[in-house]
Amino acid sequence: MSGDLLFAALAARAPDEVVLQGTTQTWRTAELLSAIELLASRLASSRVLAVLADNGPAWVIADLAALRAGIVHLPLPDFFSQAQLAHALEQSGADTLLTDQPARIAKLDLGFAIGGKWHGLVWMQRSAVSVSLPTATAKVSFTSGSTGTPKGACLSAAGLLDTARAVASRLADLPIRRHLAVLPLPLLLENSAGVYAPLLRGAEVCLPDLQRLGWRGMAGFDPAALQREVDAARPDSLILVPELLKAWSLFLTAAGQRAPAALRYLAVGGARVSPALLSEARALGLPAYQGYGLTECGSVVSINRPGDDGNDVGRPLDHVGVRIVDGEVRVAARAFLGYVGEPPIETAGTLVPAREFATGDLGCFDADGHLHLSGRCRNLLITSYGRNIAPEWVESVLLAQPAIAQAVVAGDGKPWLSAVLVGSPGVDAAGLAAAVQRANAALPDYARVARWIAAAPFGAANALATGNGRPIRSAIFTQYAAELAALYLDQEATNVVL
Repeated sequence: MSGDLLFAALAARAPDEVVLQGTTQTWRTAELLSAIELLASRLASSRVLAVLADNGPAWVIADLAALRAGIVHLPLPDFFSQAQLAHALEQSGADTLLTDQPARIAKLDLGFAIGGKWHGLVWMQRSAVSVSLPTATAKVSFTSGSTGTPKGACLSAAGLLDTARAVASRLADLPIRRHLAVLPLPLLLENSAGVYAPLLRGAEVCLPDLQRLGWRGMAGFDPAALQREVDAARPDSLILVPELLKAWSLFLTAAGQRAPAALRYLAVGGARVSPALLSEARALGLPAYQGYGLTECGSVVSINRPGDDGNDVGRPLDHVGVRIVDGEVRVAARAFLGYVGEPPIETAGTLVPAREFATGDLGCFDADGHLHLSGRCRNLLITSYGRNIAPEWVESVLLAQPAIAQAVVAGDGKPWLSAVLVGSPGVDAAGLAAAVQRANAALPDYARVARWIAAAPFGAANALATGNGRPIRSAIFTQYAAELAALYLDQEATNVVL
């Protein structure tokens, strides 16, 4: 069984050792293993287990039980729309579901009926037509990606455990005994690097509900709540996306506080991180280190760490092969088996070989073997003056300004760049203008933003950002097409505030 290494690590712990710590309940080794076995037995007749629930031990136990039973786990992000939930459930052929939101599932009218409760979650089942998935599929990770319709990546247990083992090995000498899960567990980054990797190294995983951590849905994120939870839990490690790191850093600066001294390692991934943001975070006691990964590669591909750090996304982990072909990053790993609804990648039974995946990211290696990214192949802007510009570069400089919360740069085929900007709370048009001016001072003339639009926040709820906060360019450009076009029609136009 592909998960044997993980379960062996759990079984090696003392029976009364704390493994999972939730908001209201503590799970120790013996009772955790018993709960996993009982649920795995109950799942024996299921094909695909979907889980739509808040962060907590129950989510992790369900995930481990599916792995133990050898069935497919379909994690469902809470930020998915009703249409996206229905799409993921139908495309995967999910026949069993555990949720703390049964009313949302009932409204989908997909035939799920309540069959009881399990550790605070509602058990639901239905008769579903079996969907053909690759033989070795252990998890189907749907992500909104760059379009509104989620695309399901079929992933092998072997590949996911490769990632977890490699992360644990790369950080083995760091004193990490407690990890705080801050990102939603359906995000593969937290699931793999924030649950599996700590469990493999014998660490405790703290799993408070997301509201306690500062997640407020459409109301945004409250960094003060995160600070309180980190103060209380005293974790050694956690994982953030750049937007959360920036919010926390701004809060600490405004409050005249520092990060808890117990924090040893803070991984940042999901989008490009400004070097200025990393420097500011570290000055506040946040030991932030940038990494890089993709769902199709089992999540983490490379990371920086103390003693092996740079202005880049780090050195590739031992389980992957990374090379650059015509400027594009290609990664060989065992995780990806194909997409739901598309012909599977053939495997020899459950033996999953490493295969190369074209990431679509532009990159190169430096002399020290660290990977540098410059942007996405498809996002590359070529101005009417023939300048090639990766918008992610310009955006990172804009986002280094505290007044700018989100930024998307446009200008392909145009004489100069424009942008759609989201201001930080309390920042008006004048504040944004000053921030753009400061950012432009750090950029060469051909990469400066000449005109911009101030917009409402991009989020999963309005389909303008993915679950990890990455703006969906195509959707943003579609929504603001008229306003962006107007900027170029009137060369003397002032900035538009929406």
